[in-house]
Amino acid sequence: MSKLGNLGARLHHGEVGYDFVKNRKIWYGISILITITAIVGLAVRGLHMGIEFQGGAVFTTPKNMSVSVAKAEEYAEEASGHDAIVQKLGDGSMRIQVAGIDTNTSDKIKDTLAEDLKVDAEQINAELVGPSWGEQIANKAWQGLGIFLILVVIYLAIAFEWRMALAAFVALIHDITITVGIYALVGFEVTPGTVIGLLTILGYSLYDTVVVFDSLKEQTRDITKQTRWTYSEIANRSINSTLVRSINTTVVALLPVAGLLFIGGGVLGAGMLNDISLSLFVGLAAGAYSSIFIATPLVADLKEREPAMKSLKKRVLAKRAQTGTTGESEDVAVSDEEYGDEPEDAAPAVVGPRDRQTSRGRGRPSGKRR
Repeated sequence: MSKLGNLGARLHHGEVGYDFVKNRKIWYGISILITITAIVGLAVRGLHMGIEFQGGAVFTTPKNMSVSVAKAEEYAEEASGHDAIVQKLGDGSMRIQVAGIDTNTSDKIKDTLAEDLKVDAEQINAELVGPSWGEQIANKAWQGLGIFLILVVIYLAIAFEWRMALAAFVALIHDITITVGIYALVGFEVTPGTVIGLLTILGYSLYDTVVVFDSLKEQTRDITKQTRWTYSEIANRSINSTLVRSINTTVVALLPVAGLLFIGGGVLGAGMLNDISLSLFVGLAAGAYSSIFIATPLVADLKEREPAMKSLKKRVLAKRAQTGTTGESEDVAVSDEEYGDEPEDAAPAVVGPRDRQTSRGRGRPSGKRR
């Protein structure tokens, strides 16, 4: 743990680091490949919408059923004439879902299931969900997601700038696409719990991205008043300075979610836990990845197209060629005197943590020393 802490401190101060921005085309390619796979899986397999979204009936059997899940599924499909989903719960009871049936059909299916499962019909609990209610829930979910994305873009454009808002929006769409694609490939049901999980991971992904953006905004203040670093290099330092923090928060968040997914859902057989935990697990991992490998490199790409940043890059490269330095192992914090090409009254550029001061004697009142 002490080694990890030392590594975090060295990353924060720029003593070590990995060039994420320089290798951004690799990360873009990986993300495009994963996204295409998710879209293909979504197009081929489609989403398995739950009863809440398409309407139908849910039958819950008594505890400690001796019938297997496969046999119960066969009984339900024969009784209803529709595809059925059967889940065995932790107490031994079964949750049988049949989509696209009405109240009269539900009563008949309940009686048939009771006869096939050899239990009293009164012991089977039946819940009916109308298709209009399910459609309303689906529409509200899409509206909530759309409003969330719009508010996020507006907030980031005001708090930071439109380039960061655009990059964060791309990262969020990236996370949503991957999570939805995984749902299609795995075949899990999409329930209201899934929607809750999606909104939760979007907030987490945004938080991780904003942390890096805040560091980047601080370090690039008055960036054009210096000739030591380009925007992309400072963006890379911002990623490295928050890297350990991002890894720690992601791991801490993934551990309990993994417990829900593999223990709660897998061992106990709780369906709702599966719906929420899978979206959280995939979304948290994708959100941490996108904030580091997608959002910030994309901001650097957009900023480097500005005339001011192009001019800065030319001046930085020209000065390095003149002095014979590479800029890869030098300290971030430097003063106007070290640049040698800024006016004396110009405010120093904030391009990283200030580990030393070189303005001794400046601003000292005139007069005799005592």
